[in-house]
Amino acid sequence: MQQTLVIVKPDGVQRGLVGKLLARFEERGLKIVALKMVQVSRDLAEKHYAVHKGKFFYEGLVSYISASPVVAMVLEGHEAIGVVRAMVGSTRPWEAAAGTIRGDFALMGLRNLIHASDAPETAQSEIALWFEPEELCAYAREVDRWVRE
Repeated sequence: MQQTLVIVKPDGVQRGLVGKLLARFEERGLKIVALKMVQVSRDLAEKHYAVHKGKFFYEGLVSYISASPVVAMVLEGHEAIGVVRAMVGSTRPWEAAAGTIRGDFALMGLRNLIHASDAPETAQSEIALWFEPEELCAYAREVDRWVRE
C-alpha cells in the first residue's frame, strides 16, 4: 500500500472545509493513518517548500502556510499518490476540473486549499518532515477487502 501526505491549508481550515475534504478521501476508500492540526512554524514551512527556495513565489508560500493552522494527514491506499492528486485537481483552481477538490471549492491560485505529495519519494520525505514514525497508525479495516479486492 502506498502512503501520501495531504495538508488542508489555512484557507481550507478557515473556511470550515476540513470535514468535507476528509470525507471525500474516506469515501474514495483511502485510509487515514495519521492526522493532526498544526500551527506551522516558519522553520517547518521553509523545509516543506525548500524545493521552491529562490523562486519569486517562495516567500508567499512560506507566509501563507504559517498564517493559520493546517490539518496534516497521511493517507494510505492502492496508488494513493495518484488517486489523491487526481481528486485534488490542478494547482491553478481556475484550471481544475469540476468534481475535483480545487474545481469545486477553490478560486484563487495561492488559496488552493490543499497540498498533496506528487511522487513516492516526495511523499516519503514529506511524511517524515510532518510526522514522527510513532504518529503513524498501522491498523486493519474490514472494509479494505471490499475496496481492494
